[in-house]
Amino acid sequence: MSIRFTAKARRGMVALTIAAGLALGVVGCGGGGDNDDKPSPSASAPEGRGSKPSAQEGEAETPLAELKGTDGLLLQITSAQRDAGGFVTVSGSLKNDGAESVAIPAQTSGDETEVIKHGQSLGGATLVDSKGKKRYYVLRDTDGRPLTTTGLTTLEAGQTLPVFMQFPSPPAETTDVALQLPTFSSGTIKISG
Repeated sequence: MSIRFTAKARRGMVALTIAAGLALGVVGCGGGGDNDDKPSPSASAPEGRGSKPSAQEGEAETPLAELKGTDGLLLQITSAQRDAGGFVTVSGSLKNDGAESVAIPAQTSGDETEVIKHGQSLGGATLVDSKGKKRYYVLRDTDGRPLTTTGLTTLEAGQTLPVFMQFPSPPAETTDVALQLPTFSSGTIKISG
């Protein structure tokens, strides 16, 4: 066998191995699909019994805070959950309350070059612990991508977009923090968990 033939065969085996690994990764990470243990949407609960439906079942949660932005944008925060991994996940929705479509301001990404290069996001958000005198910035992965909703462009009139942001966790005794996002008003939220 020639060296050229052996090298081609080796490259082919490497490509096949990589393709198989990617295929397994996609299958392993694949979510969604049919889940047999979930009730069908047409199933109804008996009246007068049971618990209140959660936000995932279609009812809106009472927001922890509402931050008003420019041109009718409204950021409603519905949860701020402390996780065992040492971070806080802030979730909610970004809504266009105006009558016309609105471009999400570029300032919401912040001004850090590492965050901006990954596209428009909520990477400029911060949590402020006024008692501890500390400011917590949105976490980033090893490639510098912010751990927040990304790919923001425009919102049509009345459109709502679910959003999230992850921050390092303040000390356990800190429960009330201010959420700040460029071009939006500031709001105080309570961290649970």
